[in-house]
Order: sequence, then structure tokens, then C-alpha cells
Amino acid sequence: MVAAAGNGISLVAFPWLVLQRNGSALDASIVAGAASLPLLFSTLLAGTAVDFLGRKRISIISDILSGGTVAAIPVLALLLGASAVNVTTLAVLAALGAAFDPAGITARESMLPEAAARAGWTLDRTNGLYEATFNVAYIVGPGLGGLLIATIGGINTMWVTAATFACSIVAVSLLRLEGAGRPTIEDRPDGVWSGMVEGLRFVWNLKVLRTLALIDLAVTGLYLPMESVLFPKYFTDRNAPSHLGWVLMALSIGGLVGALAYPLLVKRMSRRATLLVATLTLGVCTAGISLLPPLPVILLLCAVVGLVYGPIAPIYNYVMQTKAPVALRGRVVGVMTSVAYAAGPLGFMLAGPLTDAFGLRTTFLVLAVPMIVIGLVAVPLPSLRELDVAAQPAGSAGGDPTR
Repeated sequence: MVAAAGNGISLVAFPWLVLQRNGSALDASIVAGAASLPLLFSTLLAGTAVDFLGRKRISIISDILSGGTVAAIPVLALLLGASAVNVTTLAVLAALGAAFDPAGITARESMLPEAAARAGWTLDRTNGLYEATFNVAYIVGPGLGGLLIATIGGINTMWVTAATFACSIVAVSLLRLEGAGRPTIEDRPDGVWSGMVEGLRFVWNLKVLRTLALIDLAVTGLYLPMESVLFPKYFTDRNAPSHLGWVLMALSIGGLVGALAYPLLVKRMSRRATLLVATLTLGVCTAGISLLPPLPVILLLCAVVGLVYGPIAPIYNYVMQTKAPVALRGRVVGVMTSVAYAAGPLGFMLAGPLTDAFGLRTTFLVLAVPMIVIGLVAVPLPSLRELDVAAQPAGSAGGDPTR
């Protein structure tokens, strides 16, 4: 949770530092793209590393490296002056941080079935609470980020971010969970390349995972520019970093409520219907935001988006946990995460120039229309009906994860 809070602070601080210099949405999109491009490759590698070196070890290594890249910003400013923290420096450090973060996330998600078995919880309950905790971190992180920027400045804010990663390292070091250590030789991938290919092949050959991956690819590519470029641009122009934090907090609060409600929702509403409603609602709310209404309306629309998308990550987790064998779990999580971010750089490269040329209203609308189309196209897809077919869990070292 504390590592996610650090990422939440960075989510506000990085684009703010760029936009504060020249107000260029293109420059902000370059930094955001630099932060997302490595995700495509690092998440694939992270999944293989988790299955080879072990979940706990990879989580700790990831936090050490991520914290180091964040701490490098104030260190450079201290040694070389604030001018050293330019767009190029921020882009490089954002890319490095993004390259290291997915390994920790993949490692921690791969431990959820064992944690569920030990606690005697269902997977739905565990996934809902995990994503709710993640959203709490993103409530605290952006809000704290906006407050810190306003009080101590963007560069000094990075010291606090680095400290959150240090706390995460300590917490994971104390974790005692069966299956968190290094896998046995027979369960490890043969090599890096063959391990990644095996994970990709498994996801592609399973229709429900392939469909979910493609939907996530498109929707994430359209959504990420809103969070990392458009909203920062809008509130930077108004010199209101705290308002940016509020918007990100509204998304996370909605996500928190949605994730907490997921174990109850899944008993009353199909997973397929939940996914379709979320995708269509995202498009409609984005179209509403394109009107650039007053801040309370933007906050309400963002909260609604968070609410309907709160159950989506638990649904994805459930499908991966019940479909993937234990020895492949890290790679399947890595592949699904990697695909989700594959379109991110393209979205940033579209959103930045489009914003500078035609303004925020047009750019929000250009992103909203394809979201609605994706939701409508997904309605008749037969593979999504597999989301509600009873599945046998893939099992885990710690016992039955649905117990």
C-alpha cells in the first residue's frame, strides 16, 4: 500500500514539474509516455522474474530500484541545481521508475491466492479488499502529492515518495507467506525469453483472457492520457495542484467503494454485465468531462468512473487466478498488465499534440467516443460469457484459494 501511495504522489508530481516549466501538453505527454513505454516490456520480464526468483524477493528488489529513481530527482537538484531537473531528466527517471514498478505489483498480486487460502477467504473477497487497499493508497498519494507540492515544492516532494518505498521494503521483508519464496527448479521457467513466450501463448490461446487483454489494451490507452496529461494540463493552467489531487482522489474513492462492494455485487450481477457497464460508463463520463464543467461536476463524474471500474480489477484477478497454473501465474499477470499498457505511449502521443492544437475539450471528446464504441462492440462477444462460467481454481502452494 505504501509503495502505491508513493506512485500516487509521483502521478501528480511528475507532470506538474513538466507543465510548470512551459505549460506544454506535448512535453507532459513525452514524460508520461516515457513512464509508460517501459511497462510494455518490463511487465513481461517481471512475470518471468517472479516465477523464477520468487515473489517476495522481486517485490523488495522492485521497491529498492523504484525508490532510488525517485530519490535521484532531489539529489540531482541538490548537487547540480534545479536546472538539472529538466524534461529530459524527468523523462529518463520516469522511464526507469516505470520499468521497475511492475515487478513489485506483479509479485504482490501473484501472492493473493496463497494469502486468501491462509486467511480462509474467497478469491472474490480477497481481490476486492486488495484493490480497495490499492485505491486507498491512491487516495492518500495524489492528495498528499498536491498538498506537498503546494507547501514544499515538487522536487522536495520526491523525498517523501522515496520514503514510502522504504516503508514498503520493510513491510514485505517481514511477510511470512507460503509460496512467496523461490520456486522449485521444476516450476521455474527455462529461460527469460522462453518464459515470456510461454506466458504470451497461454493468454492468447485462452479466449476469455485474450478478449479481456484486448479490451484493456484499448481502454487503458484511451484513459491514461486523461490522468497523466489532460487533467494535469487543465489544473496547471489554473495553478491549482490541490484540485488535481482532488480529481485523482475522486477516482480512487469511487474505485475504493466499487472494490469493497465487489464481493456483494458479484452475487447479484454477472461479471460480464459489470465489465460492459463500466466500459460504457467510462465513455459517457469522459464525454461529460469534455464539456469542462465546474469542478464539483468533474469530481462527481470521476467518482462515478471510479465506482463502476472498482470491480474490474478484481474480475481480471479472479480470471487469471482461476485459469492460470501456479507455475505460470506470475507470467500471466505480467502479460495481462503489459498488454494493458501497450497502447499507453500511442495515447500520450495523440493526446499531447491534440491538446496543444485543438484544446482540452476536443481531446477529451476524441478519447470518449472510442470508449463508447468499444463497450458497444463488446456486448455480443461470446467469450465474455466465460466470465460467469464456474471455474476450478488453478491451485496454489498454500492450499485451495477459494476456501
